[in-house]
Order: sequence, then C-alpha cells, then structure tokens
Amino acid sequence: MILDPNMASATDPCSFSSFSKCVTKHLNLTYHVDFDSHVIKAKVALTVEVLVDNFTSLTLDTKDLKVSKVTANGQAAKFTLGPKHSFMGTPLEITLPFDLSRGQHVIVEVTYETAPSASALQWLTPEQTAGKKHPYLFSQCQATHCRSMVPCQDTPAMKHTYYAQVSVPKELVAVMSAVRDGQEPDPQDSSRAIYRFRQPVPMPSYLIAIVVGALESREIGPRSRVWSEKEFVDKAAFEFSETETMLKTAEDLAGPYVWGQYDILVLPPSFPYGGMENPCLTFATPTLLAGDRSLSNVIAHEISHSWTGNLVTNKTWEHFWLNEGHTVYLERMIGRSMESEQFRQFKAMGGWKDLQESVNTFGANNPLTNLVPNMNEVDPDDAFSSVPYEKGFALLYHLEELMGGPEVFMGFVKSYIQMFAYSSVTTEEWKKYLFTYFKNKVDILNKVDWNAWMYTPGMPPVKPQYDTTMADACIALCKRWVKTKEGDLGNFSEVDMKTLSTHQLIEFLSLLLQEDPLPLSHVKRMQEVYRLNALNNAEIRFRWLRLCVKSKWEDAVPMALKMATEQGRMKFTRPLFKEVYNFDKYREEAVRVFIAHRAAMHPVTSNLVAKDLKVDTGKST
Repeated sequence: MILDPNMASATDPCSFSSFSKCVTKHLNLTYHVDFDSHVIKAKVALTVEVLVDNFTSLTLDTKDLKVSKVTANGQAAKFTLGPKHSFMGTPLEITLPFDLSRGQHVIVEVTYETAPSASALQWLTPEQTAGKKHPYLFSQCQATHCRSMVPCQDTPAMKHTYYAQVSVPKELVAVMSAVRDGQEPDPQDSSRAIYRFRQPVPMPSYLIAIVVGALESREIGPRSRVWSEKEFVDKAAFEFSETETMLKTAEDLAGPYVWGQYDILVLPPSFPYGGMENPCLTFATPTLLAGDRSLSNVIAHEISHSWTGNLVTNKTWEHFWLNEGHTVYLERMIGRSMESEQFRQFKAMGGWKDLQESVNTFGANNPLTNLVPNMNEVDPDDAFSSVPYEKGFALLYHLEELMGGPEVFMGFVKSYIQMFAYSSVTTEEWKKYLFTYFKNKVDILNKVDWNAWMYTPGMPPVKPQYDTTMADACIALCKRWVKTKEGDLGNFSEVDMKTLSTHQLIEFLSLLLQEDPLPLSHVKRMQEVYRLNALNNAEIRFRWLRLCVKSKWEDAVPMALKMATEQGRMKFTRPLFKEVYNFDKYREEAVRVFIAHRAAMHPVTSNLVAKDLKVDTGKST
C-alpha cells in the first residue's frame, strides 16, 4: 500500500513539526504539578513511527518550555530550540544518535518544565475558586496551546493514545481527558498523591486536558459523573441529569459512543469557553448553571463532538468547519429528536443571526469569514468566531434540503463518521465522499456554488428558508418595541412575556440587538414591565445588558462590567467590554476595569480583550 500521497507534502501552517517524516503513536506523560512556582515539572516519552528511510532528526512543537534533556531509546540525543515565533512558539529540533528506516519506532523522551505563563494553563489562587481554600489548575489546549504543556507534534493531523501519571498535593484531585486508572500515595513525597490515566482511543494533541483542584463528583448516569468544587456539585448534578438521554439519542443518530466514560467537569468562572469537548471529560462553564434548560444545547454540542471532532477530526485548523459545522448539525438533530423539528428550525434561525453578527464584526470582505480560511501566519485564537459553526451548519442544511431531507442527509453524516473514524480529514476528502455517497445526485451537487460557499468571504450564497413558527412571536414583539412611540409605552405589560420560552426570550433580545439602539425611555420601560435585571440566566442577562448599554442607560454600565469580569466566558466578556468601550463617556472606565481585572483573567481572554480595547497586549510580536 502506498502511503497517502497527501501526507508526503502535508503541512500544517500552525505547526513546526515534521509530520510527513514521522508520526506520534503514543504519549506517556509524567507530571509533577507545583502550585508554589506555577509550573509542571514533566517528562514525556513519545513513541514515534518513522515514515522515511535515513531518518536522523525530528522537530516537535514547544512554547515557553524549559527543556533540560532529550533521549532516544535511552541514549542521549542532541537538541536545539529554534527562534521564537509570536504565537506558534519554538521548534524543538532533535538529532538522533542513530539513523532509522521507514517503519521503525523510536521512543523519544523529553525532560522539561512548563513556564508560569504557559498559554494552555491557568493557575487560580484560592480566592479565585468557589471554595476559597485551595488553588486550582486547568488547561485549555485548543487550538495550538498543547505545545506549552507537552512538547509534541501539535497538529490535529496527528492522532495518538496517551497514558499519564500526575503527582499533586494529596488534598487535591486530578482529572484528565482519559479514563481514570487508579491513584496511590506518591512514594517520593508523603504530602502528595499520584493519579493515573489512560486514553486508549487515538486522539489529537489539542484534546489533552488536565484539571487539579478540590474536586468532588456525583454519578449522573451509567457512564457519567459530574465533577466540580463541592459548592457547585449538587446543582450541576441536577442541571446535567439528562446527559444519558442525550448520549443515547446521539448514538441512535451517529453510531456507538467509543470513549467509554462521558463525564462533565464544571470549571471556575474564568474558563474562556462555553464548553470544551475533551474526551471522557467535557469541560463546561459555570454560566450554564442558571437553573433552567437553556444550557442543554451546550452539552448536546459537546456530546456531538464525541463523533465529529474527536473521532473524525479536521486535519488542520483551516478545516475547522468540518469539526464545528457537523457538530452543530448533530447537536440540532439531537434537539430535533428530544424536542421537535420546529425547535431545530428555531435554533437554526438563531444561528444564522450569530453568523450575521460575526460577519459584521470581521467585515464582509475579511478572508477569516471564509468557510475554509487561509491560516498562514494567522493565530487560530484570532480567527475564532461563529463562522465555522454557523456557515458550516448552513452549508450542511442547504445540502440536506437538496439531497432529500434530514433522514437522508443524516444517513450521509453517519456514513462519513464511519468512513473517517479515528482519522483526520480535509474539506476535499469530505467533498469527495459526499459525491461518492450521493452518486445518483451528482448533477444536483454540481450546481452548488462550492467556491462561493467555501472560499469566498461574507454571508453564504444561499439563505435557507427556515420554519419561523417559534420565531414569529419573538419577531412580532421586537417589531412592537421598535415601532412604539414614547407616548404609547403603556401598551406593554408583563403578559407579553408569559408565553415566551427561555429560548424565545433570548431570541427576542438578539433581534433587538440587530436593530438601531432603542431610545432610553424604551429600555427603562422594558425593565419596569419585564423585570429583566432580576433574571440570572447568563444568555438573557448578557443580551439585556448589551441592549441597555447600547441605549446609553448609565445604570447598566456597572452591571455590564461586573458581568464581564465576574465570569470569563469570551462569548460574554468580549462583547460586554466592547459595548461599554463604545459608550464614549465610559470608554476610559472600560479600560480601567479591564486593567484592574486583567491578572485574574485567563491568558487567551485577556489577550483578546486587550486587542478589542486597543490596550497594549504585552505580547512580543
């Protein structure tokens, strides 16, 4: 069998590693987590398979790592660290003390230490946790931050299994994106414990994840536990009680769940994302614990990643839409099974609006709004937006309509997952398989404007006609508020809200945010009749406070800044800061509050908010 011809020339613009010459098959990690100096003292053994003859050297990705020693099959190996790149880190060039031929394996062991500023890690002081007693550590590797905690081939083209042993202070608990494999006292230090983990399913480096803290867990299903600090654990167990139903629904749609355990970990408030699909252990923001069901789509999304993203993975970050577009499609199919087709349509309409907002933010001619962007010299964190999610979904939904409806198209998605399971794919490979699967409908597929969908910035060439049943009430109420004159504000009452679900209330506020700012009198009246300040649901509160600040209601400014800083989910924090920054009178206040809170923020969040507010990022470029 000839090696995949794509592999020979394969490159990932976001990685230094030489993956046309060798591939990592397994990682064995030994971690000693040091909370005093905010570093992990570590050793990693990479089992590397050689793809070419006369193989004598390899390159690994690193970022801010202090490397002290490298061996190959136990023999000392020479190594040098190349020049530092602004976001890609530093290539680690290793010269082997022997040469190898194609098909051979070598175990490369690197002894190193992470930096206190490692971009994958956030070290929280006890004051930043719910319990206030113990420190806490969590990682977030996607997209290219794993290299700041493990020297590796940090590209999603590469999949490997891993094993880890982690030494932590014995009053703390460690969990990872893997199956738990026991614990024991640390033989080197009686004040510490060692936790062990194994991940037998090959996965990309960006899914390696670790958390250390005063964690407790509760069983929420036959293959699921929820983990968090004890202050949140019972609330979280209640909130995520539908997990097994969702897993079963996803299995009916996409095939068996291969990862064994499906646990959920609720992080401290500074976690920058809504969720992160780390295998065996989904990470979730505490902003989901709002006491109602609006969170279900975040967990449905992360569960869906167990197939699209984790099992079938984008080969490089240019093809990120393959992860996210399919995951949103699957998430909404779960919603369709558990709620209704109208609910799926309603969610799809909301997604189209999010896409519109991203395109407006980036600019309709910005190449980062391409479904498949060029990532050369682009930091994936800067490119992150709803485009791969919602433009990706819109393409899949458009194809669903052309190919014969949800059942027919879900058949393709399931088949695509089986075909490419345990591997990494490009857009071309996906498209080729689409044409193979629907070989009787190639004439229809050929009429699709693929170039406009994939390689052209801005909104998609086709806007799907979604069923507006659930959205109509939101649209009607939005229109009333926009059209009503100040003298007629008495016509609104709390009855307007009685029939709206949480999802519809969120949609109503989203629609208003797309309009010109409402007069101040209108938002004040809205608070009088709907009492929105009293609602704790983060999705509602975030939109309501933006609406108030847009209308220049000064009372809302401290509330908006409070929400922007008491949690760190970027979806909320960045727009809230930007909204206050755009209110001229409070621009300096936005910058002042950011600078005051910056040290407590996650490194990715503070870097992006600094760019938003035009504050010196402090990063060397």
